[in-house]
Amino acid sequence: MKRFAIVGHLAATAGTFSLNDLPGSAGRMDVLCRAVNSAFFLSHDLRRDVECYLVLCGKPGPEKTVLFVGSELRYLSPDERSAGALIKKALSLPCGDEFRESTPGVYVRRGDLARLLAEHDFAVLDEEGDDIRHAASLPTGYLLSDHHNFTEEEIALIAERQRHSVGPLSLHADHTITVLLNEMDRREHGWS
Repeated sequence: MKRFAIVGHLAATAGTFSLNDLPGSAGRMDVLCRAVNSAFFLSHDLRRDVECYLVLCGKPGPEKTVLFVGSELRYLSPDERSAGALIKKALSLPCGDEFRESTPGVYVRRGDLARLLAEHDFAVLDEEGDDIRHAASLPTGYLLSDHHNFTEEEIALIAERQRHSVGPLSLHADHTITVLLNEMDRREHGWS
């Protein structure tokens, strides 16, 4: 199983935002929607061996985590609005500390990055990390940030984690996921 976690520093934690304004009213939810699409979509298919966690830290709070599970996922189309609609529906549900399913393959719960890091081992994607092309093996879980850098609190949480890089330049989260999955595909299919 491949896992991605993306921190949405401004991302709405309630389903009251407009699908017509994902960058504004939803706190740059567009960035997270593109990351979801990059994690799952192939040409004419979905990656079934992927989980994608969105850690939403915006208003009105408290922080929530939305989980997409590729093996169960339905109703996701390759556009931002489709992913945004699934996130909005999940955030419209009352939720507690355990994941609650909103649509097939989409779950929501209260919870922050610290909780997610305690549950799963994620390496950090960072321009200063080890080049994925030279790594003997790649972790199956990766943590990324949205259009903001990690906060000081988040940096403290991830200080001891492995760091990997997809290249010398800073890329958008969704592009980084695509490059990383391409490297994983190449290795899995003997193209290294």
